[in-house]
This record gives sequence, C-alpha cells and structure tokens, in this order.
Amino acid sequence: MTDVQQRIADLVKSNRVVLFMKGTAQFPMCGFSGRAVQILKACGVNDLTTVNVLEDDAVRQGIKDFANWPTIPQLYVNGEFVGGSDIMMEMYQAGELQQMLGSDARA
Repeated sequence: MTDVQQRIADLVKSNRVVLFMKGTAQFPMCGFSGRAVQILKACGVNDLTTVNVLEDDAVRQGIKDFANWPTIPQLYVNGEFVGGSDIMMEMYQAGELQQMLGSDARA
C-alpha cells in the first residue's frame, strides 16, 4: 500500500462519514460535489469530514484507485465505500442513505 493509499485508509477508518470531493462543504467546486453535500445535509449528518481532492493530486488519483471508482465525489460511511453523487441520490430517494446514516430525514 502506498503512502497515499495508507493516508486515505486512515481517514476512512478514523471518521464515520467521509466525502472526498472537489472543493469544501462550504464551497463545492463542482455540481456533483455540491449535490453530495446537500444530500448529506438533508440526512442530518453533522459529523461530515470532507477531503478536497483539488488540494492534493496524489489523493485525487489515489482515491480513484482506492475504491476502484473513477469519479469524484466518493462517500464512505463507517469505513465502507458507498458511491458517488448519483448513487447517493438514488439511496436518499429510497430512504436507504438515511437508514445507513442513522437519520430520520425522509426524501
């Protein structure tokens, strides 16, 4: 495992909800990242950890390799890869994401 892969693994394991995204929760730098943050807010997540992949090219490429998933954003909950913004939206609309996050928010 490379240093970048180890850093990503440590982040994912040590935080309950981690979103690797372009930009920050306060200032998303792409529509998909912005939508992912809005979905998590709608689920009542208040312990979100975000990682701005635009600040570190190694993490930007490393996260794609880590989950074998080609796009960003990427959501991890309790150390498990969930998916990108499209999967998050589908899960939110089905009520699955709220259940996974332990939230009472409904679509």
